[in-house]
Amino acid sequence: MRVRRILQSMSPQPPVRASDGDRERALGELRERAAEGRLSMDTFVGRVDMALRAQSRNELDELVADLPHHGRWRRRITEVVSSISDFSTRLESAWRRPRLPRLSLPPETRDRYVVGRGSGCDLVLSDLTVSRIHAELRRDAESWLLVDMGSMNGTRLNGWRLLGPARVRPGDEIAFGDCAFLLAPPA
Repeated sequence: MRVRRILQSMSPQPPVRASDGDRERALGELRERAAEGRLSMDTFVGRVDMALRAQSRNELDELVADLPHHGRWRRRITEVVSSISDFSTRLESAWRRPRLPRLSLPPETRDRYVVGRGSGCDLVLSDLTVSRIHAELRRDAESWLLVDMGSMNGTRLNGWRLLGPARVRPGDEIAFGDCAFLLAPPA
């Protein structure tokens, strides 16, 4: 009995089966290294194939064992570069925004204001990215709603394409196709 326990303790443990999370971590590591240029495309494709076929955690560990790990400094540098990039994007947006042409909201006597390329519209824009009847501003109780009228190139509010009616107020950036405006209070 004692000999059997000794022999059992000397025998290697069965390999731990690879979970979907283990496989995804290995694939993520391979993707990052390929994006950094540390793996050729052929090596990347071969290792991804092996990762998808791997049955144990040890097989997955062997696929990424020779790849350099991200150091703390590299991670911090990446975070700093990312924050600088985000700041420069916000700065560019703030710089560009005041130079947009102003579009005054209609006076309170109007309930509907149609924007488009057609001659019957209240605001006629001759740009080819603007549909004949592109969008309209509708008065709703105490505010204005911007509604896209099924235009081909869409209507955007503060950079987001409208999927339904949206409330607008002075200071919002609206765009009809490629024509962008900064909403101003009624004149």
